[in-house]
Amino acid sequence: MYSILFIIGLTHLLNDSLQAVVPAMFPILERSLGLTFTQLGLITFTLNMVASVMQPVVGMYTDRRPFAYALPIGLLSSMFGMLGLAFAPNLPTILISVVLIGLGSAVFHPEGSRVAYLAAGNKRGLAQSIYQVGGNSGQALAPVITALVLVPMGQFGAIWFVAVAFIAVLFLTYISRWYAQQIHIFKQNNKKKKQTAKTKVKLPKLIRNSVIVLIFVVFARSLYHSAISNYYAFYAIQEYGASIAESQIFIFVFLVTGAVGTFVGGPLADRFGKRVIIMLSLLAPAPLTILLPYVGPYVAMILVGVIGILILSSFSVAVVYAQEMVPGKIGTMSGLIVGLAFGMGAVGSVFFGSLIDSIGLTQTMVIVSFLPLLGLLTFLLPSDDKIREINRKLGGSTLD
Repeated sequence: MYSILFIIGLTHLLNDSLQAVVPAMFPILERSLGLTFTQLGLITFTLNMVASVMQPVVGMYTDRRPFAYALPIGLLSSMFGMLGLAFAPNLPTILISVVLIGLGSAVFHPEGSRVAYLAAGNKRGLAQSIYQVGGNSGQALAPVITALVLVPMGQFGAIWFVAVAFIAVLFLTYISRWYAQQIHIFKQNNKKKKQTAKTKVKLPKLIRNSVIVLIFVVFARSLYHSAISNYYAFYAIQEYGASIAESQIFIFVFLVTGAVGTFVGGPLADRFGKRVIIMLSLLAPAPLTILLPYVGPYVAMILVGVIGILILSSFSVAVVYAQEMVPGKIGTMSGLIVGLAFGMGAVGSVFFGSLIDSIGLTQTMVIVSFLPLLGLLTFLLPSDDKIREINRKLGGSTLD
């Protein structure tokens, strides 16, 4: 099964590198088309609202009616979106292009997470880490894309990523054949479970409330992640006198160390508990995020690296934690956590963009630095043992 995990992780990298092209183009678009920070935030908002907020819808549908070949079909949409982005002459055309990219991503994430779950065996934390680290690595390519492709080639450089999307389609076609077999096995097992199920019960109130808290915690994390990924390059240019290419180094360090944190977080959660890792991923970096706006460029480089490792160590963990809270709703939970909660950070992109236009970049980054303190809400989440206890009590029943 590790071959399946590796391929789905690789395609996650390719998919998210396509999404990474959009914010990577911001410094180019800001100069070539004269876009404001608010308009740049609108682009991010459009991409993430489609790519992320649609994920729970896709997840709920495919939980009931799995469709193996949705994966390559979704990436075809992204491929056409990249083609449009390379030639877009104005803001409306860019928005249409990012909608197509977002649709492909909305289909990929819940279905890709389901593939990782089915291939995981009893190592779900590790499996989700392998899958999610691919996505984080793809996001980390954004500054490399800017420095090596978009700076020398400009907006037209996006044309190269049409080929990237096509490669992802080929990989996902292969994955879909295996996935189709697993869907058949799943349907057979599900029939047996329905025959032996004694009663149908409602989701316990504790679990319902905990899912809401978890979504909000991940939302807070995504707000910080979105602010740093989209606007810290401008901060480095303004405060440190960095060039566009030099400013991308800060983002690259943040995203690469975030990918490391994502990979390490899963195995640590398997050993020490998922709630513990989720809690530490926000509270541990909070003093560093508050300090970040007040240091020089060299210390800032170190801080963004440490923050990246810590704050994204719970990226895959939160998905598995949610899936274990509501077993049998793999796609829905993945859509809610990776999609809705993380994607609602797009709302923050518009808000922070408007805030920068209103009060300035430095003041906005100071406000952003306090977001990880919302990790205090993790004290409201149940322990891993408590979740297992609830699931044992619900054994033999099906959840509404």
